[in-house]
Amino acid sequence: MTASLPHQGSWPDGEERPAEDRRHMIRRRALTLLIIVLLIGIPAGYLVISANQSRDSGKDKEAKYSATGLTEGWPSKLQRRIYQVPVPHPAWHVAYYETNNWKTSRLYVQFETNAAGLDAYLTGLGMTRDDLKKDHITIGARDRKVTGWKFPEGDSWYGFVHRQKNPAPTHDVVVDLSNPAYPWVYAVSRTVP
Repeated sequence: MTASLPHQGSWPDGEERPAEDRRHMIRRRALTLLIIVLLIGIPAGYLVISANQSRDSGKDKEAKYSATGLTEGWPSKLQRRIYQVPVPHPAWHVAYYETNNWKTSRLYVQFETNAAGLDAYLTGLGMTRDDLKKDHITIGARDRKVTGWKFPEGDSWYGFVHRQKNPAPTHDVVVDLSNPAYPWVYAVSRTVP
């Protein structure tokens, strides 16, 4: 015995349903295709874009944390706050490098600024130009080796050590005043976690 299929009823007023013309069929299929593309294509496109952004972010972080020397650019605001390194505005040729271990964390920063920027930097540390001592290279050989900094004798080098009570960082600062209008500042901020 075969099961009978339900019969589709006619239109409410008893007339037969008119046959679908070709234009209406094409319009219906196009609308169906558009809906399918919107429901599948937009989320798929979003996933592709999101995956690319995530991969790029990982590459940026990998480059940042695999750096083995000074990296061009400004240290993050968080780094500047933790290490109490007030990089002034304006500052050019800014570069930094951070090292961390179980005993001591260090932030190395170098930049070029103008005379007012140097004064602002020193004020941010609670120091003045009077605290700068001529031919006083305060950055040790170990730190110079890490950064590649060289401070040849006979130039206009000034420096000081800004010691603070733990856990506040200690700053070793060297300033190149060979061009007083545009001094270079080299700083190592050390903190004990």
